[in-house]
Amino acid sequence: MTPETFFANFGHLAEAPNGVQKLRELILSLAVRGKLVPQDPNDETASVLLTRIKAEKERLVKEKKIKKSDPLPPVSADEEPYALPQGWEWERLNNISYLITDGEHISPRKTKSGIPLLTAKNVTEKGVNFFDLQYVSREDADKFWERCNPEFGDILVCSRGTIGRCTVNNTPERYCLMGSVILVKPWRELNSDFLNFLLSTAWAQALMKGMSGATAVQALYLKDIRSCPIPFPPLAEQHHIVAKVDQLMALCEELEERQQRSRVKLTRLNNAALDRLLNARETEIFTAAWRLVRDNFDLLYTTPETIAKLRQAILQLAVQGKLVPQNPNDEPASVLLARIKAEKERLVKEKKIRKSEPLPPVNADEAPYELPRGWKWARFPELGELGRGKSKHRPRNDPALYKDGKYPLVQTGDVARAKCFVRTYKGLYGEIGLAQSRLWPKGTMCITIAANIADSGILEFDACFPDSVVGFVPSVEIGDALYFEFFMRTAKARLLDFAPSTAQKNINLEILEQLLIPLPPLPELFRIVAKVDQLMALCDELEAKLAKSQAKAEKMATAAVKALIAA
Repeated sequence: MTPETFFANFGHLAEAPNGVQKLRELILSLAVRGKLVPQDPNDETASVLLTRIKAEKERLVKEKKIKKSDPLPPVSADEEPYALPQGWEWERLNNISYLITDGEHISPRKTKSGIPLLTAKNVTEKGVNFFDLQYVSREDADKFWERCNPEFGDILVCSRGTIGRCTVNNTPERYCLMGSVILVKPWRELNSDFLNFLLSTAWAQALMKGMSGATAVQALYLKDIRSCPIPFPPLAEQHHIVAKVDQLMALCEELEERQQRSRVKLTRLNNAALDRLLNARETEIFTAAWRLVRDNFDLLYTTPETIAKLRQAILQLAVQGKLVPQNPNDEPASVLLARIKAEKERLVKEKKIRKSEPLPPVNADEAPYELPRGWKWARFPELGELGRGKSKHRPRNDPALYKDGKYPLVQTGDVARAKCFVRTYKGLYGEIGLAQSRLWPKGTMCITIAANIADSGILEFDACFPDSVVGFVPSVEIGDALYFEFFMRTAKARLLDFAPSTAQKNINLEILEQLLIPLPPLPELFRIVAKVDQLMALCDELEAKLAKSQAKAEKMATAAVKALIAA
């Protein structure tokens, strides 16, 4: 089958979500059902080969070269999931293997060098890897190899972790195995690659996972895999099947690469279009850039990634003053700031709030971009109250803090999952908990400064939060925090740059206090919020439409695969 023929027949399946993976599963399913290559009536049948294997095993047992295994019952009709072509037979895996065993169950003594000791994590679908290794001495390895000696062409199956993941041992290098890996030594006449393909099919994987789930501890046991039923073709057909599967899997790789190149091209087109939009300084250039995006909407926004980019661009345009038209009759932001300042001075005088340290003026070279007329650069403390949360008591999980709880306690994870509004909380403080914390009002914008850096969300209820979260309550002159939450989403990347390169990233309150915020005239601020809400709703519709389309395509692909297998 040429690439062109392959893509013409199966390309539509691959375009569905997880399509190439479904295609790989289809190829393997057809292969082990005898539907991938034609049967040759002149081939020696599987029954003849099985008779020869049985006689050879009996001879080796008699010569004491292998141990006699307990006899297994024939594969019953109930165990056969599908009918086999003429010349094929159902057989137990143990009956076509020299040996099925597993690695060491007791952790051996480790050495700094020596013989590699592999676990399930070293078994991948593409072969054995030698990353993150431990070692044992040659003396210990010799003992382990008496029971479990992996050789080139053997099959390795994970019995723990990703249960059922399997591969053909593709290296002549000697190593030992831990008990999380089962070793299958197929009969020398068999094609190991065919057996590996079989064990990789969705049917065999489900069978092994079902076996492992039948016990309290999820694990695949030797007795179960030994009894695994195997659809067994004539030897010549095994080789034909492997060659065909290899050819088709290579075509799947090519198809996947084509899709990746297409995705990269789409991402570049989208990025270029949005960059022109965001960086346009003149009205004519901005209009032309917007026209390009608008006229190619169906082309540019067909993946979750590009829609996410569109959301970010909308927010960036909003805080640059490019999303809604300016009105020269709007009261400028400088007047709003003066009014907020006067209100704060009054509250300080009345001793209702503490006087804060004066902030330095914004220098022209600090401004990241030029603002429209009527806008003003400002900082959070000039726009309302900014402060860290509190949770002074240690340990923080002391049950006394939560006794008779009724005050929601919001953590960084709740803010990270907020999607604009914080609607969840981890626990409820009681009066003791509240006494060592603070209750922030509904409408407070939360900003995370530890663990999840610069995530933001607006409280949907009164709540407490620890000092890993900063709260911002806008001045009554502004009222709503939505515009500032939109701004925080555009500032996240910049704030992450302030976080030290440590395992536990964090920023401090001072960084947020110095953050420059583009403040529009108040009427324009409200127009921006309304426009962002409208455009985000459009993005929601795009994502819902995309999800529905992908679900439909996946359903059709699944049905097509089932039909092809059943044909």
